[in-house]
Amino acid sequence: MAQANEEEQHVLILGAYGLVGFGIATQLSMQGIKVTGFGRSTETAHRVLPRVTWITDDLRSYSQSENWHEALGGITTVINCSGALQDGPEDDLEIIHHHMVAALATACAERDILLIQISAVGASIDASTEFLSSKARGDAAIRVSGGRYNIFRPGLILAPHAYGGTALLRMLTAIPVVQPVAYPDARIQTVSLSDVSGAVMLAVIGEVPDRFECDLVEPQAHSLRDVLTALRKWLGFGRARFYLTVSEPMAMVVAKGADALSWLGWRSPLRSTGLRVLRDGVTGDPSRWDALNLPKMSSINQTLEKMHATSEDRLAARMALLMPVMIVTLAAFWFLSGLIGLVRLDLAAGVLTDVGWSRPMAMLSVVFWSIIDFVLAGAILVRKLAILACWAMIGTSVFYLAASSVFVPHLWLDPLGPLVKAVPATLLALVARVSLESR
Repeated sequence: MAQANEEEQHVLILGAYGLVGFGIATQLSMQGIKVTGFGRSTETAHRVLPRVTWITDDLRSYSQSENWHEALGGITTVINCSGALQDGPEDDLEIIHHHMVAALATACAERDILLIQISAVGASIDASTEFLSSKARGDAAIRVSGGRYNIFRPGLILAPHAYGGTALLRMLTAIPVVQPVAYPDARIQTVSLSDVSGAVMLAVIGEVPDRFECDLVEPQAHSLRDVLTALRKWLGFGRARFYLTVSEPMAMVVAKGADALSWLGWRSPLRSTGLRVLRDGVTGDPSRWDALNLPKMSSINQTLEKMHATSEDRLAARMALLMPVMIVTLAAFWFLSGLIGLVRLDLAAGVLTDVGWSRPMAMLSVVFWSIIDFVLAGAILVRKLAILACWAMIGTSVFYLAASSVFVPHLWLDPLGPLVKAVPATLLALVARVSLESR
């Protein structure tokens, strides 16, 4: 087992601005260890961890060992926190979880670099989901690489900040009065992000044997219903009056809808893979880690006692619950606005001809802005375009209100309030823009 002083360490973290990567990067940086992050988005990387050196690229282009030569220069340890729930426009599980990992393991072995793999409990070749089976293929590739490695398989990770599955659970607890839950009896073992980061820290400084693998989970398993109850109490939402068990067929209908939306870039944890993982349970065996006589993984109650929920946490959970509603509402508002303009083209153009516009010009203006409305309604449904669409909606609304105030100011006093209604629609776009920040 190789061991180096902290001052000599230079760690490369793949997926460094994700939930796990962020926690590990923060922990290592606090201990004075030099950290380089690897992520896809330059903007997100520098916003989340501004003091970390970054490599920004797409890991899908690193499926050959020679692709890693430049990135591994001067690196002593690589920590792989990258991953995806299921295939989509920006995600390919077989490449990210298997081929990229195999290439990385080979490159690390050639340079005697320690590779720490953050896998997942339940990862096995014959798992019921491609997420877990592809993770297992990546783990297997690491084992046969001949290099130094550790493989950690965490359970359901609880962290002060929320992302992915943990954000979903917080969102569900924000529903007032009733607590909906699918698979209420599914068995779950949690682990705190600080414990995962601590385990990785011990591996980096040489306290964990090379080629050591283990599950990182709390000692006891809980039902999903009990986990939601604990999170609801921790967030301060109060006890649910009653629990609504969502049937498996209904849950799968929701999952298929989320799967379809993933092709528009919405990476919801409600997709079918996420539900299958919950159905099968998130459980592991902590005995191998415990046998090292290192700090044990905290129970869910111990984890929540160490974290302090704030009003910001409650607000984030509520906004996550409302965000899909806002997106759908804005899309419907702008689509119907454009549709009504075209259906009532003569009437809409008449508003302008009454104040002196020529009829062709008035009709052209109505058609043009109806097309703009359709474009905005479609754009906000695409995740990559949603933030830009919000800004465009705000700008279009401001222009519309300003132009209307000049040419048809009497519409401010219209009994149906077409201009007045545009003001809350503009504010809703602004709130949606803020809610779209994923990290």
